[in-house]
Amino acid sequence: MKILIVEDEPKLAGFLKRGLEEQSWEVELAYDGQVGKKMASNYRFDVIILDVNLPILNGYDLAKQLRNDGLTTPILFLTALGTIDDKLDGFEAGGDDYLVKPFEFRELIARIKVLSQRNSNREQSSQILKLADLELNLDEKVARRAGNRIDLTAKEFALLEYLMRNRGRVVSRVDIAEQVWDIRFDTGTNVIDVYINFLRKKVDKDYDTKLIHTVVGMGYIFKEE
Repeated sequence: MKILIVEDEPKLAGFLKRGLEEQSWEVELAYDGQVGKKMASNYRFDVIILDVNLPILNGYDLAKQLRNDGLTTPILFLTALGTIDDKLDGFEAGGDDYLVKPFEFRELIARIKVLSQRNSNREQSSQILKLADLELNLDEKVARRAGNRIDLTAKEFALLEYLMRNRGRVVSRVDIAEQVWDIRFDTGTNVIDVYINFLRKKVDKDYDTKLIHTVVGMGYIFKEE
């Protein structure tokens, strides 16, 4: 499981990170709302933990912006603000759960597990993948960006689906060859690069925000930048 913690108190953030990593989970930290938004938008997380009183962009506004951008990752508010109105504000902003400080660490772990499982079940049933203004409908086999339909071949569609399902993670040519082409990667062929270029022309060329990025010597990463 990969978790993003947006918390401006370094000591608490460090404590949370160490404790969650003991569960064999991967944890990333952001110390203000603006950085938190960038990380949540560009990388795939299973759960996002937000404080409310954050510098630059508070937790409520951050959650609202992420939801308005189409992000469905579960959000757990972890804050000292514990009134009913505070909690209602958190849920209305797009939060999935709300835990008040101080808290029992084992309760936090239990809530994270519930949110992750719920999200996993939701993703399995969802037939639409989204990132930024790009949408991939797996039922209709249709891709749209900013509402414009993108005509893709079957192999281009499969490649785009693989990249979107692994957004925020570097995938190598070997990964792509095995998962999309179901073949062993032949270092003497450039078929992967050719199809990546096909996709770029259709998905990125006419748009300011590029989604398909090359990581030199490693492969490709699909993220908003």
